[in-house]
Amino acid sequence: MRLDEMLRAIRNRIDSCQSKIRDEPDDVSGNANENDENPKIPWYFANGFLLFWGLLFFAAVLPFFNRLPTALTNEDVNKNEFIAELAYENLYTLSNIGTKLTGSKENEIIAVNFILNELNKIEENLQDDFFDMEIDLSQAAGVFPYATMLNVYQGVQNIAVKLAPKNSTSQTYLLVNSHFDSKPFTPSAGDAGFMIVTMLEVLRVIASTKQPIEHPIVFLFNGAEEGMMQASHGFATQHKWAPYCKAVINLDAAGSGGREILFQSGPNNPWLVDYYKKYAKHPFATTMAEEIFQAGIIPSDTDFRHFNLYGKIPGLDLAQCFNGYVYHTKYDLIDVIPRESLQNTGDNVLSLVRGLANATELSDKSAPVMGHAVFFDFLGLYFIHYSETTGIILNLAIAIATLILISVSIWRMAKVSNASVSHVACWFSVTLIVQVISFILGLLFPAVVAWFMDSLGQSLTYFSSPMLIIGLYVCPSLIGLSLPLVVYSSIHRNKKISTAYHIQLGLHSHAAILSLLVLFLTALGIRSTYVLVIPLIFYSLALAINLLTTLHDRGFAWMALLKAGQLIPFLCSSYSFYIFIVVLTPMGGRAGSAANRDVLIAVLTATGTILSFGFLLPLINIFRRPSFVIYSLLGVTVLAMILGCFTPIGFPYRSKTNGHRVAYLQVRNMFYEYDGTLSKDESGYLFSFQDRREERPLLGTNVNLTGLVSIKSKCETEMMCGMPLYDYRFTKSRLQSKWLPRSEPIVPPEIRGLELLNKTILNATNVRFEFNLTGPSHMSLFIQPYDNVKISNWSFIPSYLNMPPPYHIYLTYGIDNSPYNFFVEASSLHGDLGFPLFQMGVSAHFIGNEGDAQSVKFASSFPSYSILAQWPALYKRYVF
Repeated sequence: MRLDEMLRAIRNRIDSCQSKIRDEPDDVSGNANENDENPKIPWYFANGFLLFWGLLFFAAVLPFFNRLPTALTNEDVNKNEFIAELAYENLYTLSNIGTKLTGSKENEIIAVNFILNELNKIEENLQDDFFDMEIDLSQAAGVFPYATMLNVYQGVQNIAVKLAPKNSTSQTYLLVNSHFDSKPFTPSAGDAGFMIVTMLEVLRVIASTKQPIEHPIVFLFNGAEEGMMQASHGFATQHKWAPYCKAVINLDAAGSGGREILFQSGPNNPWLVDYYKKYAKHPFATTMAEEIFQAGIIPSDTDFRHFNLYGKIPGLDLAQCFNGYVYHTKYDLIDVIPRESLQNTGDNVLSLVRGLANATELSDKSAPVMGHAVFFDFLGLYFIHYSETTGIILNLAIAIATLILISVSIWRMAKVSNASVSHVACWFSVTLIVQVISFILGLLFPAVVAWFMDSLGQSLTYFSSPMLIIGLYVCPSLIGLSLPLVVYSSIHRNKKISTAYHIQLGLHSHAAILSLLVLFLTALGIRSTYVLVIPLIFYSLALAINLLTTLHDRGFAWMALLKAGQLIPFLCSSYSFYIFIVVLTPMGGRAGSAANRDVLIAVLTATGTILSFGFLLPLINIFRRPSFVIYSLLGVTVLAMILGCFTPIGFPYRSKTNGHRVAYLQVRNMFYEYDGTLSKDESGYLFSFQDRREERPLLGTNVNLTGLVSIKSKCETEMMCGMPLYDYRFTKSRLQSKWLPRSEPIVPPEIRGLELLNKTILNATNVRFEFNLTGPSHMSLFIQPYDNVKISNWSFIPSYLNMPPPYHIYLTYGIDNSPYNFFVEASSLHGDLGFPLFQMGVSAHFIGNEGDAQSVKFASSFPSYSILAQWPALYKRYVF
């Protein structure tokens, strides 16, 4: 229904209700007269009412959100607790190794030796009367499909440590995992050096304490997660201990510092969340994070996927999530990580590991309990969880109970007001339509602001100034919520139903909308529906008490209980949605340029605003001139837009803290035809912009982008745009990528690559090509058959050939850099092999190499707020 149709419906309903007034007796109850004679509160208190709730957020939600425990020092080492200072010292050494890219000396030798040395120290102090400890350094090779490509790897390393009860014969293990490798150009103190040293300290405490465990614990320090989780795939599919692992605690990061969040559990096995509740000392978790993550809104992934998918290992997935601005950048340093953050995570992980290592459910041979869990914490003070089935029952019960209480209230109003039930119900239907419009506008106005700012080229204005979100999105949402109510309050006239009752009807309408949404979302199986249920529970309780007493009918007396009852829902709703603003805002800087992430932030903010203020904002009609509130909110919105568009406050980027991520490749493209001739040799820079603003923040700086063009036209004529697309993210965003040609040829560190070893005619329609490929640790193959040709077989997963071409094979090696030998078989559909059958592109990425002098000079021209991820890449296209 369009807005104009809704307004027409309101007018019609008001006329209908007014006609009912004329048809009923004129005797009016004392209740209505008394309430209408009550003077309204002066207008200047109205903004103070809203300000109170805003201050409550800053005074209660933010301190609890950022609260961390006191860090223990080396003086506390004999307390058998997690010692943050020891972990911090290890993190200092590990992060100072620098970038630990899979295949590099830093990752495969230096980091491995560091971890092995620390494990040897722990083994020297092992309580050998209680435990046996075994250290296993292994290599893995394999292949698996991931996103838009096949992931092929060899020589990736895993350091697995099994800590078992003395002389244990148990075949039920607990797995604890994190990774020590890193993305290019980052020391990875947070992702995930933080978790590696946490595991080392947890292992030290358990191994040196005379506190027995029932099940062996495998601590997996994996050396290849950042390239689509190869090491965890290798462990889950090949390691000797993997079949015995029955639960996993996976530790990762999408930020640095702060508290770690439980954002995935299971699948199924809701008992795991029971143990989190029992043993996590500082709970921080929400089902919403799980559902948002699994919906693909967050541009990240973790090893948890492979343990679930390939190892059938359920578990708990925890990650650092604060300060995502430094994630995968050179600023992911130990300096931004407080010791208290290590203590928080260490306390939780140590307690969880001890709890799960003694869990009877771990060795239970019965089938896993089906269904997911609903879980969330309240300000980090208390953790609440229940099964999905319980959640369904609770949701339905609260929604139905609320609708029944609303019906009772309408009947009560009719009785007290000496009006018919149909008359009160008629006015309720009017307020319901008004409230639906309010709900829609509360969501729509912030989204419109986000769209408008984006159309002006002013996306991400809040990126470095998150307080702007209040003006840009919170205030428009409040305007949308309040405007229809204020207009309705000014135009409706009813002598039978008091103003107090009309305000109650507005609140009932909001409750009815939430109840219907709860029923709908529950039917869809969305567990995050609990965020709607919490405000409903407290509203229904307040309404029930008011109905059981005379407060319901004594003017505005019912408001005191309503406002008191909304304290907890307000804190819970604002806390829950603030989590996602903190987590998702930095991700807008690396989510690609195709999507307008401002709209996502706007809608999330609006949803949190509606749930936080939905039962509070209608109360502004108890003040004189409630329109003054709308004008004030509008003023704040306009001010925020001005600051965002015309002042440095709205410029998204800051040096070192909130950088502009710029990813580009120094590309040399060489195209060889069927007869072996070189048909194209071009050089340039291939940009894959990481955020909505693309190159605009670089215009007017020292960076010379003259000649920068889209490669979209290349994508229409060339296989995979004829470019050395690095990974699936480059592939997915290729239509938004841009090309800056360079006249001077780029000379990559090495030219060798693909060699055709043998060509064998298998029969009249099939031919087999055997290849040898050498190059750096990160390469890709692109294969596309011509018309009337199909790739019938190859060295990789045959079933993947059922996918539509072109095929992308992503190749990674760790410590084993031996050449790849593979074959491809092509089949001619019309029986002729004397023509080109397929194209093959080979890209080699020399990550960590600065490139030639001109490339170094170009990189140095970028402003200080730019965070570069760039390296030479050689692409050769062959025709076979």
